[in-house]
Amino acid sequence: MRKIRKNTDNKVVIRLSRRLRIRKKVAGTADRPRVCVTKSNRALNIQVINDDLGATLFSLRTQKDKTLNKDNATQLGRDVAKKAQELGISAVVFDRSGNLYHGRVAAFAAGAREAGLKF
Repeated sequence: MRKIRKNTDNKVVIRLSRRLRIRKKVAGTADRPRVCVTKSNRALNIQVINDDLGATLFSLRTQKDKTLNKDNATQLGRDVAKKAQELGISAVVFDRSGNLYHGRVAAFAAGAREAGLKF
């Protein structure tokens, strides 16, 4: 179990415990890499990771000049699916990093599925 600072906000503690619970079950392989979604107020960062090698295959981020909303998250999902298909990846494991499957995270996943990526 990871140590958490004493004065950490309860919302953060809940997200970190959810993240650890997810990571115990989810691991990426060469044929099914892990898609890790990191969300901030300004951007959505996506990494496609092969946990067997411990290597990031590629990463994408929302554009800095655009506002982060569901439409841009959906477009990022399409871009990730397109880039993955170029590398010969058709199926992935989805790691939402403890974030709720709602809003921008769900919009990203819908865009990736729409473009042909299998979760």
